[in-house]
Amino acid sequence: MLGHRLLALSLGIESFRQRRIVAFVAAIVLVPWIAGASQPTSPTNRSRMALGRAIFFDSALSEPPGTSCASCHVPARAFSGNHRSSIGVPQGSRPKHFARRSAPSLLYLRYVPRFYFHMSDDDIQPSPFGGFFWDGRANSIAELVKEPLLNPDEMNNRDLSQIAHKIASAKYASDFRREFGDVFGNASDTVTALGRAIEAFLTSDEMAPFSSKYDAYVRGQAKLTELEARGLKLFKDPDKGNCITCHRFYDTSRNPERSLFTDFGYDAVAVPRNPNIPANRDAGYFDLGLCERRDQGTPSNNEIWCVSFRTPSLRNVAVRKSFMHNGAFKKLRDAVSFYATRATDPMRWYKSGVKFDDVPEKYRHQVNVNSIPYNRRQGDEPALTDADVDAIVAFLGTLTDADYRHLVRRL
Repeated sequence: MLGHRLLALSLGIESFRQRRIVAFVAAIVLVPWIAGASQPTSPTNRSRMALGRAIFFDSALSEPPGTSCASCHVPARAFSGNHRSSIGVPQGSRPKHFARRSAPSLLYLRYVPRFYFHMSDDDIQPSPFGGFFWDGRANSIAELVKEPLLNPDEMNNRDLSQIAHKIASAKYASDFRREFGDVFGNASDTVTALGRAIEAFLTSDEMAPFSSKYDAYVRGQAKLTELEARGLKLFKDPDKGNCITCHRFYDTSRNPERSLFTDFGYDAVAVPRNPNIPANRDAGYFDLGLCERRDQGTPSNNEIWCVSFRTPSLRNVAVRKSFMHNGAFKKLRDAVSFYATRATDPMRWYKSGVKFDDVPEKYRHQVNVNSIPYNRRQGDEPALTDADVDAIVAFLGTLTDADYRHLVRRL
């Protein structure tokens, strides 16, 4: 969570943990979900979802043609992926062009709230939550869709008019017109309607299946193995993994919707620099995360938010091909081990020899070094042993929905 430096000093670590939990509860109670996400599926909704699905898989929408939304968000891999890339971030529609960040799963997006700040009476500063992308810069899926379509390193369309022309020429153009009226005369209206169609698909029930072993467990329909149960305990233990502080869930509730494994908050964890990302060949280039967001309604461009990224959901994390916002890790076990030993054995992760090497020097004081397990000193025993890490990884495997369980590697 942002503000952890001041908060840990003035309120103590336990108070910091409690404040993040209170903020998460406030998000559930006070922040509306995406419009229509929880509404029953009507015939109109079904037609819009079908249209959104067709658009999502349309590879003619890139320039040159050949790359669809599904190319980077592969349905067979829980709607995540790297689009033929091996460097941790997806390849774009053109060779040697890559997205700057990894492509997370699109499942369960219907629960992501709009970007907002939460501040309790005793807070020193507000804490940011929600929004789409790793930096929260979009407040809806309809708004989000435009960015990859126009990004030259992703789908590479020249402008909205080029996108609108492709929609008007698509096989589903008549369905599009039937759903949204004759919007093809205005490129902006066409692309806005496109976003609303994809939003209908991505917020549909099929995109929030809640079919994992964990979901069966909280419903009382399955039992965890001894190793998985130990991982669950370590995940929650405030003196060990302490993962639950940011990856919120409620295993005492039989309703899986209360276990999204994120509080939608932000943190500066100083993931190691990914040297394979082309932009990182420039030693002066850094991805600054939240402070790059440019919304003026709820601005976050103050430098105090730099190098912080939104906490992703851990649902289906075990089937990812890369991990962290920059795809620095290719194995889930490495990602968990990084959290456990970043403080105690930093040079294991920062191969450059510079601690926090993907953070500009002037922002390194903003990296979270107070929360467990980050609060140890170099050379100390880590909060988690190798066996503990194995147990947590086994538990994370239980968050995999039924359609993807065959992809989970055994320890």
